[in-house]
Amino acid sequence: MSLSLLLRLAWRQSLIRLLLFYALALAVGLALDEPWWALGLATAVVALRAYWRLYRVLRFLDWRKQLQTVDGQGLWAALETLIHRRQTENRARTRRLVRLLRAYRQAATAMPDGALIVNRHDGRLVWFNKTARHLLGLRYPQSLDTPLAEVFEGQPRVRDWFAAGITDEPLTDLPSPAEPMARLSLRLIPYSPTQWLVVVRDVTKLMRLEQVRRDFVANVSHELRTPLTVVHGYLDMIEPDEHPELAHMVEEMRRQSQRMTQLVEDLLTLSRLEAQESLPEEPLAMAPMLVTLRREAEALSQGRHQVLVEDRAGVDLTGSTKELHSAFSNLVSNAVRYTPTGGRILIRFERSADGGARLAVQDSGYGIPAQHLPRITERFYRVSTSRSRESGGTGLGLSIVKHVLSLHQARLEIESEVGRGSTFACAFGPARVRQRETAEAGAGGSVD
Repeated sequence: MSLSLLLRLAWRQSLIRLLLFYALALAVGLALDEPWWALGLATAVVALRAYWRLYRVLRFLDWRKQLQTVDGQGLWAALETLIHRRQTENRARTRRLVRLLRAYRQAATAMPDGALIVNRHDGRLVWFNKTARHLLGLRYPQSLDTPLAEVFEGQPRVRDWFAAGITDEPLTDLPSPAEPMARLSLRLIPYSPTQWLVVVRDVTKLMRLEQVRRDFVANVSHELRTPLTVVHGYLDMIEPDEHPELAHMVEEMRRQSQRMTQLVEDLLTLSRLEAQESLPEEPLAMAPMLVTLRREAEALSQGRHQVLVEDRAGVDLTGSTKELHSAFSNLVSNAVRYTPTGGRILIRFERSADGGARLAVQDSGYGIPAQHLPRITERFYRVSTSRSRESGGTGLGLSIVKHVLSLHQARLEIESEVGRGSTFACAFGPARVRQRETAEAGAGGSVD
């Protein structure tokens, strides 16, 4: 029966019963010649019955008991029927929610990865599953309300990573608090406005494979140095004038051996960067650096391009001068290699909106199709194999740049459009920016 129909019937029944009761009371009062006393007594009975029914309803609601199926008519019966119906629906909904909650908890417990729910404001643990207990050495319920930084005691990277709320990249290669030889990866996922979901993954095998790969590349690259040196030595002993019939072959052998030497050097550089966790913190004067980058670009271009430098930032950086110079030079040399004759190369150093600094290398070259941009920084990845071979590239330059910037908590930004050129920018956070010395502060603008 619908609610509106139930209320209409209950109101009508209650009104009829009330009128009949008062009519009976009046008739008895007239018979006894005391009509007002009879009506007063009837009113008292009606009030007492109403208070009793109200007390009965409140008692069940206060005790959180379910009202029994109501038999009767009138407004009070309708009220108790509606309460009984709502209680039945709420109990059914509660049972469904409990079943869902148990299913979710069983699924979370069965996950191969650890899962922790952490408060955003203080980093304290709210909940964790069985895998997280095993990986992090937690105990239930003793470890609840423990700050995440205390779980990873002695690892300031975890505290800084959590405070920064970095959700786009996981924090990798962390020793497990339960087993120092095990390596963990943490990923931060927004869970609610007040909580984070931290996913903990055991990457021990992956890190071992990665270490084997790095050792293999480093050892092979190192071992290739000696035979390449021997080949260079014998090729230098061959004079093209004495053997003109071998001149073309000797030149090609020299070019290919030099390319192989550069490839070995890049592999060794990449292996060294991957093995490092930090770099020296040195003041890096950007005005002389920009002058050096322009000279390198002009020397590599040999007058085939227009090279411009703009210093709009008026600040310096902090980091490894050697590694940052290597990264900047890679971007500049790539711009020269992949820009046709007559093109323009712009090296621009400017401030960013967040208070950091940005060094951008913009060219008017061929451009990079959009489908290649996500993989452009992978080692040995080439957009065009023939073009890379002609330019003498090794396919490792951008990978080296990415690793150098990662060690400086910076990022590589890439913008490109086919036929309109590319822009590769090194974006540094405010922590890497330092005030320029007074003598250099007035040297902003274009660098000649």
